[in-house]
Amino acid sequence: MPTFLSNISSKLPDATTSIFAVMSKMAHEEQAINLSQGYPDFPSSPQLIELVTKAMREGYNQYAPMPGIFSLRGVIADKILSLYGAEYNPETEITITAGATQAIYTIITAMVQTGDEVVIFAPAYDCYDPAVRINGGKTVEIELKAPDFKIDWQLVKASLSERTKMIIINTPHNPTGTVMSKDDMKQLEDLVKNTDIVVLSDEVYEHIVFDGEAHQSVARFPGLAERSFLVASFGKTFHNTGWKMGYCAGPAALMAEFRNVHQYNVFSVNHPVQRALATYMKSSENYLSLSEFFQQKRDLFLSAIEKSKFSFKPSKGTYFQLLEYKAISNDNDIELAKRWTKEKKIASIPISVFYKQGVDNKYLRFCFAKSDETLMRGAEILNKID
Repeated sequence: MPTFLSNISSKLPDATTSIFAVMSKMAHEEQAINLSQGYPDFPSSPQLIELVTKAMREGYNQYAPMPGIFSLRGVIADKILSLYGAEYNPETEITITAGATQAIYTIITAMVQTGDEVVIFAPAYDCYDPAVRINGGKTVEIELKAPDFKIDWQLVKASLSERTKMIIINTPHNPTGTVMSKDDMKQLEDLVKNTDIVVLSDEVYEHIVFDGEAHQSVARFPGLAERSFLVASFGKTFHNTGWKMGYCAGPAALMAEFRNVHQYNVFSVNHPVQRALATYMKSSENYLSLSEFFQQKRDLFLSAIEKSKFSFKPSKGTYFQLLEYKAISNDNDIELAKRWTKEKKIASIPISVFYKQGVDNKYLRFCFAKSDETLMRGAEILNKID
Protein backbone atom coordinates (compact mmCIF):
# COMPACT_ATOMS: atom_id res chain seq x y z
CA MET A 1 0.00 0.00 0.00
CA PRO A 2 1.28 3.54 -0.72
CA THR A 3 2.75 5.10 2.41
CA PHE A 4 1.19 8.49 1.67
CA LEU A 5 -2.24 7.09 2.67
CA SER A 6 -1.18 7.28 6.31
CA ASN A 7 -0.93 11.06 5.99
CA ILE A 8 -4.56 11.66 4.97
CA SER A 9 -6.24 14.24 7.19
CA SER A 10 -9.81 13.09 7.72
CA LYS A 11 -12.61 15.68 7.68
CA LEU A 12 -14.61 13.42 10.01
CA PRO A 13 -11.99 11.63 12.12
CA ASP A 14 -14.53 10.58 14.75
CA ALA A 15 -17.11 9.24 12.31
CA THR A 16 -18.53 5.80 12.99
CA THR A 17 -21.04 3.60 11.20
CA SER A 18 -24.54 5.02 11.54
CA ILE A 19 -26.52 3.57 14.45
CA PHE A 20 -29.32 2.80 11.98
CA ALA A 21 -27.05 0.55 9.94
CA VAL A 22 -25.62 -1.03 13.10
CA MET A 23 -28.99 -1.90 14.62
CA SER A 24 -30.57 -3.11 11.37
CA LYS A 25 -27.57 -5.35 10.70
CA MET A 26 -27.76 -6.72 14.22
CA ALA A 27 -31.51 -7.29 13.90
CA HIS A 28 -30.91 -9.27 10.71
CA GLU A 29 -28.11 -11.33 12.23
CA GLU A 30 -30.08 -12.06 15.39
CA GLN A 31 -33.37 -12.63 13.54
CA ALA A 32 -34.93 -10.01 15.78
CA ILE A 33 -38.04 -7.94 15.11
CA ASN A 34 -36.66 -4.74 13.58
CA LEU A 35 -38.40 -1.69 15.06
CA SER A 36 -35.18 0.30 14.79
CA GLN A 37 -34.56 1.79 11.34
CA GLY A 38 -37.38 3.97 10.03
CA TYR A 39 -38.77 2.13 7.04
CA PRO A 40 -42.09 0.33 6.47
CA ASP A 41 -42.24 -3.45 6.21
CA PHE A 42 -45.37 -3.27 4.05
CA PRO A 43 -45.46 -2.62 0.30
CA SER A 44 -45.73 0.62 -1.63
CA SER A 45 -48.87 1.41 -3.59
CA PRO A 46 -49.31 -1.02 -6.52
CA GLN A 47 -50.60 1.92 -8.55
CA LEU A 48 -47.40 3.88 -7.94
CA ILE A 49 -45.22 0.91 -8.83
CA GLU A 50 -47.19 0.41 -12.03
CA LEU A 51 -46.75 4.10 -12.89
CA VAL A 52 -42.97 3.74 -12.54
CA THR A 53 -43.02 0.63 -14.73
CA LYS A 54 -45.14 2.45 -17.30
CA ALA A 55 -42.69 5.36 -17.39
CA MET A 56 -39.80 2.98 -17.95
CA ARG A 57 -41.65 1.22 -20.78
CA GLU A 58 -42.43 4.57 -22.38
CA GLY A 59 -38.73 5.36 -22.55
CA TYR A 60 -38.17 7.81 -19.68
CA ASN A 61 -34.87 6.17 -18.79
CA GLN A 62 -32.35 8.91 -19.55
CA TYR A 63 -31.36 12.00 -17.57
CA ALA A 64 -34.16 14.15 -16.22
CA PRO A 65 -33.70 17.95 -16.27
CA MET A 66 -31.30 19.09 -13.54
CA PRO A 67 -33.98 20.66 -11.29
CA GLY A 68 -36.45 17.83 -11.94
CA ILE A 69 -39.24 17.44 -14.46
CA PHE A 70 -41.53 20.46 -14.58
CA SER A 71 -44.77 18.49 -14.15
CA LEU A 72 -43.60 17.12 -10.79
CA ARG A 73 -42.37 20.50 -9.62
CA GLY A 74 -45.72 21.93 -10.64
CA VAL A 75 -47.75 19.44 -8.63
CA ILE A 76 -45.52 20.09 -5.61
CA ALA A 77 -46.14 23.83 -5.95
CA ASP A 78 -49.88 23.13 -6.11
CA LYS A 79 -49.68 20.98 -2.97
CA ILE A 80 -47.78 23.62 -0.97
CA LEU A 81 -50.22 26.31 -2.04
CA SER A 82 -53.21 24.16 -1.14
CA LEU A 83 -51.92 23.08 2.27
CA TYR A 84 -49.94 26.10 3.44
CA GLY A 85 -51.15 29.04 1.36
CA ALA A 86 -47.69 29.84 -0.02
CA GLU A 87 -46.79 30.27 -3.68
CA TYR A 88 -43.56 28.72 -4.97
CA ASN A 89 -42.54 29.13 -8.59
CA PRO A 90 -41.91 25.61 -9.90
CA GLU A 91 -39.41 26.96 -12.41
CA THR A 92 -37.08 28.71 -9.95
CA GLU A 93 -38.06 27.67 -6.41
CA ILE A 94 -38.44 23.86 -6.34
CA THR A 95 -35.80 21.20 -7.03
CA ILE A 96 -36.21 17.41 -7.02
CA THR A 97 -33.51 15.63 -4.99
CA ALA A 98 -32.11 12.17 -4.34
CA GLY A 99 -33.85 11.98 -0.99
CA ALA A 100 -34.04 14.43 1.90
CA THR A 101 -30.53 13.76 3.19
CA GLN A 102 -29.03 14.84 -0.13
CA ALA A 103 -31.14 17.99 -0.02
CA ILE A 104 -29.97 18.76 3.51
CA TYR A 105 -26.32 18.19 2.62
CA THR A 106 -26.64 20.34 -0.49
CA ILE A 107 -28.26 23.20 1.46
CA ILE A 108 -25.52 23.17 4.08
CA THR A 109 -22.79 22.97 1.45
CA ALA A 110 -24.32 25.87 -0.46
CA MET A 111 -24.72 28.15 2.56
CA VAL A 112 -22.20 27.30 5.30
CA GLN A 113 -18.65 28.59 5.11
CA THR A 114 -15.62 28.24 7.37
CA GLY A 115 -16.31 29.64 10.82
CA ASP A 116 -20.09 29.81 10.44
CA GLU A 117 -22.30 28.55 13.26
CA VAL A 118 -25.43 26.44 12.78
CA VAL A 119 -27.99 25.99 15.55
CA ILE A 120 -29.41 22.48 15.88
CA PHE A 121 -31.80 20.99 18.42
CA ALA A 122 -30.79 17.77 20.14
CA PRO A 123 -31.69 14.99 19.96
CA ALA A 124 -30.92 15.83 16.32
CA TYR A 125 -31.00 13.65 13.23
CA ASP A 126 -27.49 12.39 12.67
CA CYS A 127 -26.77 13.93 9.25
CA TYR A 128 -26.88 17.57 10.38
CA ASP A 129 -23.67 17.94 12.39
CA PRO A 130 -21.32 16.03 10.04
CA ALA A 131 -22.50 18.06 7.03
CA VAL A 132 -21.84 21.31 8.89
CA ARG A 133 -18.38 20.20 10.01
CA ILE A 134 -17.37 18.95 6.54
CA ASN A 135 -18.09 22.45 5.26
CA GLY A 136 -15.99 24.17 7.92
CA GLY A 137 -18.85 25.21 10.17
CA LYS A 138 -19.67 24.52 13.80
CA THR A 139 -22.93 23.31 15.26
CA VAL A 140 -24.36 24.98 18.35
CA GLU A 141 -26.43 22.27 19.99
CA ILE A 142 -29.46 23.24 22.06
CA GLU A 143 -30.79 20.40 24.18
CA LEU A 144 -34.50 19.63 24.19
CA LYS A 145 -35.23 18.59 27.76
CA ALA A 146 -37.00 15.31 28.44
CA PRO A 147 -39.79 14.37 28.80
CA ASP A 148 -41.51 17.12 26.78
CA PHE A 149 -38.63 17.96 24.38
CA LYS A 150 -39.87 21.53 23.90
CA ILE A 151 -37.73 24.35 22.50
CA ASP A 152 -36.57 27.00 24.97
CA TRP A 153 -36.65 30.07 22.74
CA GLN A 154 -34.89 32.29 25.27
CA LEU A 155 -31.99 29.84 25.21
CA VAL A 156 -32.04 29.91 21.41
CA LYS A 157 -31.87 33.70 21.45
CA ALA A 158 -28.95 33.62 23.86
CA SER A 159 -27.14 31.12 21.64
CA LEU A 160 -27.16 33.31 18.55
CA SER A 161 -24.06 35.27 17.60
CA GLU A 162 -22.71 37.30 14.70
CA ARG A 163 -21.41 33.99 13.31
CA THR A 164 -24.83 32.30 13.24
CA LYS A 165 -25.53 31.43 9.60
CA MET A 166 -28.33 28.88 9.93
CA ILE A 167 -30.92 27.35 12.23
CA ILE A 168 -32.04 23.79 11.46
CA ILE A 169 -35.51 22.76 12.60
CA ASN A 170 -37.21 19.40 12.23
CA THR A 171 -40.97 19.07 12.60
CA PRO A 172 -42.49 16.56 13.09
CA HIS A 173 -39.38 15.69 15.03
CA ASN A 174 -37.24 12.59 14.68
CA PRO A 175 -36.59 10.92 17.12
CA THR A 176 -38.94 12.39 19.76
CA GLY A 177 -42.21 12.47 17.81
CA THR A 178 -42.95 16.04 18.95
CA VAL A 179 -44.31 18.75 16.65
CA MET A 180 -43.63 22.47 16.61
CA SER A 181 -46.67 24.63 17.38
CA LYS A 182 -47.83 27.78 15.65
CA ASP A 183 -46.42 29.72 18.62
CA ASP A 184 -43.04 28.00 18.15
CA MET A 185 -42.95 29.08 14.53
CA LYS A 186 -43.96 32.64 15.36
CA GLN A 187 -41.18 32.85 17.95
CA LEU A 188 -38.67 31.59 15.40
CA GLU A 189 -40.01 34.09 12.87
CA ASP A 190 -39.54 36.94 15.35
CA LEU A 191 -36.09 35.69 16.32
CA VAL A 192 -34.65 35.75 12.79
CA LYS A 193 -36.33 38.97 11.74
CA ASN A 194 -33.83 41.62 10.58
CA THR A 195 -30.99 39.06 10.50
CA ASP A 196 -29.16 37.22 7.72
CA ILE A 197 -29.91 33.84 9.29
CA VAL A 198 -31.13 31.10 6.95
CA VAL A 199 -33.56 28.43 8.19
CA LEU A 200 -33.36 24.81 7.07
CA SER A 201 -36.71 23.17 7.79
CA ASP A 202 -36.63 19.37 7.70
CA GLU A 203 -40.29 18.45 7.13
CA VAL A 204 -40.00 14.90 5.86
CA TYR A 205 -42.86 13.71 8.12
CA GLU A 206 -45.16 16.61 7.19
CA HIS A 207 -48.06 14.29 6.36
CA ILE A 208 -47.77 12.18 9.52
CA VAL A 209 -49.24 14.33 12.31
CA PHE A 210 -51.69 12.99 14.88
CA ASP A 211 -54.62 13.90 17.14
CA GLY A 212 -56.07 16.50 14.81
CA GLU A 213 -52.97 18.70 14.82
CA ALA A 214 -51.95 20.69 11.72
CA HIS A 215 -48.39 20.57 10.45
CA GLN A 216 -46.77 23.98 10.89
CA SER A 217 -44.60 24.32 7.81
CA VAL A 218 -42.25 27.27 7.38
CA ALA A 219 -44.24 27.93 4.21
CA ARG A 220 -47.17 29.12 6.37
CA PHE A 221 -45.15 32.03 7.80
CA PRO A 222 -44.02 34.72 5.35
CA GLY A 223 -41.17 35.89 7.57
CA LEU A 224 -39.80 32.35 7.60
CA ALA A 225 -40.63 31.36 4.03
CA GLU A 226 -38.57 34.26 2.67
CA ARG A 227 -35.40 32.87 4.30
CA SER A 228 -36.07 29.12 4.50
CA PHE A 229 -35.30 25.94 2.65
CA LEU A 230 -38.14 23.43 3.00
CA VAL A 231 -37.05 19.79 2.69
CA ALA A 232 -39.51 16.94 2.06
CA SER A 233 -39.36 13.22 1.31
CA PHE A 234 -41.35 11.09 -1.10
CA GLY A 235 -39.79 8.00 0.47
CA LYS A 236 -41.29 8.73 3.89
CA THR A 237 -44.61 9.75 2.38
CA PHE A 238 -45.15 6.86 -0.03
CA HIS A 239 -43.51 3.93 1.81
CA ASN A 240 -40.54 3.54 -0.54
CA THR A 241 -37.46 4.82 1.30
CA GLY A 242 -35.21 2.78 -1.01
CA TRP A 243 -36.10 4.99 -3.97
CA LYS A 244 -34.31 7.96 -2.32
CA MET A 245 -36.55 10.68 -3.70
CA GLY A 246 -37.32 14.08 -2.16
CA TYR A 247 -37.46 17.73 -2.94
CA CYS A 248 -36.37 21.15 -1.73
CA ALA A 249 -38.39 24.37 -1.95
CA GLY A 250 -37.19 27.89 -1.22
CA PRO A 251 -37.09 31.45 -2.50
CA ALA A 252 -35.40 31.90 -5.87
CA ALA A 253 -32.23 33.51 -4.53
CA LEU A 254 -31.63 30.62 -2.13
CA MET A 255 -32.62 28.00 -4.69
CA ALA A 256 -30.11 29.40 -7.17
CA GLU A 257 -27.34 28.71 -4.65
CA PHE A 258 -28.79 25.28 -3.94
CA ARG A 259 -28.75 24.36 -7.63
CA ASN A 260 -25.17 25.60 -8.01
CA VAL A 261 -24.16 22.72 -5.72
CA HIS A 262 -26.88 20.25 -6.72
CA GLN A 263 -25.79 20.19 -10.36
CA TYR A 264 -22.30 19.03 -9.38
CA ASN A 265 -23.03 16.48 -6.63
CA VAL A 266 -26.13 14.85 -8.16
CA PHE A 267 -27.17 16.77 -11.28
CA SER A 268 -30.48 14.97 -11.71
CA VAL A 269 -32.43 12.16 -10.08
CA ASN A 270 -34.45 9.10 -11.09
CA HIS A 271 -36.45 10.02 -14.18
CA PRO A 272 -39.14 7.30 -14.35
CA VAL A 273 -39.91 7.71 -10.64
CA GLN A 274 -40.38 11.44 -11.17
CA ARG A 275 -42.85 10.72 -13.98
CA ALA A 276 -44.76 8.34 -11.74
CA LEU A 277 -44.88 10.76 -8.80
CA ALA A 278 -46.10 13.60 -11.01
CA THR A 279 -49.17 11.53 -11.81
CA TYR A 280 -49.64 9.89 -8.40
CA MET A 281 -49.55 13.19 -6.47
CA LYS A 282 -52.42 14.62 -8.48
CA SER A 283 -54.68 12.74 -6.09
CA SER A 284 -54.21 14.47 -2.73
CA GLU A 285 -55.78 11.52 -0.93
CA ASN A 286 -52.54 9.64 -1.57
CA TYR A 287 -50.79 11.78 1.03
CA LEU A 288 -53.61 13.34 3.08
CA SER A 289 -54.71 9.91 4.31
CA LEU A 290 -51.37 9.18 5.97
CA SER A 291 -52.07 10.78 9.34
CA GLU A 292 -55.08 8.55 9.96
CA PHE A 293 -53.23 5.50 8.62
CA PHE A 294 -50.24 5.91 10.94
CA GLN A 295 -52.28 7.08 13.93
CA GLN A 296 -54.09 3.74 13.82
CA LYS A 297 -50.71 2.02 13.97
CA ARG A 298 -49.49 4.25 16.80
CA ASP A 299 -52.64 3.61 18.78
CA LEU A 300 -52.48 -0.14 18.15
CA PHE A 301 -48.87 -0.28 19.32
CA LEU A 302 -49.39 1.85 22.44
CA SER A 303 -52.56 0.00 23.40
CA ALA A 304 -50.71 -3.28 23.06
CA ILE A 305 -47.91 -2.19 25.45
CA GLU A 306 -50.14 -0.29 27.87
CA LYS A 307 -49.47 -2.75 30.68
CA SER A 308 -45.73 -2.96 30.09
CA LYS A 309 -43.20 -1.36 32.43
CA PHE A 310 -42.27 1.29 29.87
CA SER A 311 -43.36 4.91 30.25
CA PHE A 312 -44.32 7.02 27.26
CA LYS A 313 -46.05 10.07 25.91
CA PRO A 314 -47.88 9.29 22.66
CA SER A 315 -46.01 10.46 19.58
CA LYS A 316 -47.52 13.59 18.02
CA GLY A 317 -46.00 12.99 14.60
CA THR A 318 -43.57 10.83 12.55
CA TYR A 319 -43.83 7.06 12.78
CA PHE A 320 -41.60 6.79 15.85
CA GLN A 321 -42.45 6.29 19.50
CA LEU A 322 -40.09 6.91 22.41
CA LEU A 323 -40.28 4.49 25.33
CA GLU A 324 -38.64 5.35 28.65
CA TYR A 325 -37.16 2.34 30.42
CA LYS A 326 -36.11 3.82 33.79
CA ALA A 327 -38.49 1.52 35.66
CA ILE A 328 -36.78 -1.49 34.08
CA SER A 329 -33.07 -0.72 33.92
CA ASN A 330 -30.47 1.97 34.58
CA ASP A 331 -28.19 0.62 31.87
CA ASN A 332 -26.67 2.73 29.10
CA ASP A 333 -29.18 2.98 26.26
CA ILE A 334 -26.75 1.88 23.52
CA GLU A 335 -25.68 -1.24 25.37
CA LEU A 336 -29.26 -2.02 26.36
CA ALA A 337 -30.55 -1.67 22.80
CA LYS A 338 -27.87 -4.05 21.58
CA ARG A 339 -28.45 -6.53 24.40
CA TRP A 340 -32.21 -6.61 23.90
CA THR A 341 -31.69 -7.17 20.18
CA LYS A 342 -29.63 -10.25 20.99
CA GLU A 343 -31.45 -11.55 24.05
CA LYS A 344 -35.06 -10.36 23.60
CA LYS A 345 -35.03 -10.38 19.78
CA ILE A 346 -36.34 -6.86 19.36
CA ALA A 347 -34.31 -4.00 17.85
CA SER A 348 -34.66 -0.30 18.66
CA ILE A 349 -32.61 2.89 18.41
CA PRO A 350 -30.90 4.40 21.49
CA ILE A 351 -31.55 8.14 21.79
CA SER A 352 -28.15 9.17 23.19
CA VAL A 353 -26.65 8.86 19.69
CA PHE A 354 -28.67 11.92 18.62
CA TYR A 355 -26.69 14.16 21.04
CA LYS A 356 -23.11 15.33 20.51
CA GLN A 357 -22.46 14.78 24.22
CA GLY A 358 -24.24 11.43 24.33
CA VAL A 359 -26.98 12.51 26.76
CA ASP A 360 -28.65 9.37 28.07
CA ASN A 361 -32.19 9.95 29.36
CA LYS A 362 -33.03 6.23 29.24
CA TYR A 363 -35.15 6.29 26.11
CA LEU A 364 -35.30 3.94 23.14
CA ARG A 365 -36.98 4.78 19.81
CA PHE A 366 -39.31 2.28 18.19
CA CYS A 367 -40.65 2.51 14.65
CA PHE A 368 -44.34 1.69 14.21
CA ALA A 369 -44.35 1.92 10.39
CA LYS A 370 -44.79 -1.83 10.38
CA SER A 371 -47.52 -4.32 9.63
CA ASP A 372 -50.00 -4.89 12.44
CA GLU A 373 -48.65 -8.41 12.82
CA THR A 374 -45.10 -7.11 13.32
CA LEU A 375 -46.28 -4.54 15.86
CA MET A 376 -48.20 -7.11 17.88
CA ARG A 377 -45.22 -9.48 17.91
CA GLY A 378 -43.01 -6.62 19.07
CA ALA A 379 -45.50 -5.61 21.76
CA GLU A 380 -45.61 -9.17 23.06
CA ILE A 381 -41.85 -9.07 23.61
CA LEU A 382 -41.89 -5.63 25.23
CA ASN A 383 -44.62 -6.68 27.65
CA LYS A 384 -42.41 -9.47 28.96
CA ILE A 385 -39.41 -7.25 29.69
CA ASP A 386 -39.02 -6.48 33.40
